[in-house]
Amino acid sequence: MNTLHPRSDGAAPTRIAVVVGNPKPASRTLSAARHVACELAGEPDLVVDLATLGPGLLDPSSTDVGGLVGRVGAAELVVVASPTYKGAYTGLLKLFLDRFAGGTGLRGLAVPLMLGGSPAHALAPELTLRPVLTELGATVPGRGLFVLDSQYDDPAAYADWLAATRPIVSTHLNAGAPV
Repeated sequence: MNTLHPRSDGAAPTRIAVVVGNPKPASRTLSAARHVACELAGEPDLVVDLATLGPGLLDPSSTDVGGLVGRVGAAELVVVASPTYKGAYTGLLKLFLDRFAGGTGLRGLAVPLMLGGSPAHALAPELTLRPVLTELGATVPGRGLFVLDSQYDDPAAYADWLAATRPIVSTHLNAGAPV
């Protein structure tokens, strides 16, 4: 059973989404998030690189941003990624996440992914991003993922985490299980 409802514009619903809160467009964070999505469930249907949204992100009446919020919220799997800034996720990502309704804004699985320059920030996805995603209604499969900036393009940096998390995600997505 599919847990998504068809979009009102007739397009297929979003199954896999990636949201990246790096202020630099086309960043290493974006590459890492796409890699995680592809490894967990295949090519994402929707990629939101927040750095490219411009002032619409600050405009609560922006229908473009509102549409993205709706599509991301209805996705079965969302990889939410950010670089680590001062031990937490970016303000850019916060601006976007603030648009989601508490408890029901994210209705599927959400993977918190953060990149950082030092292992000292390895708990940032668990301590800062995971609580926000669950507050918005998402189910987080397994632990959050932290990857060193210097290893973002090394598949080995993701291997153990993927081995632990992929079966959980696959079970939910393949069964169409409500999350």
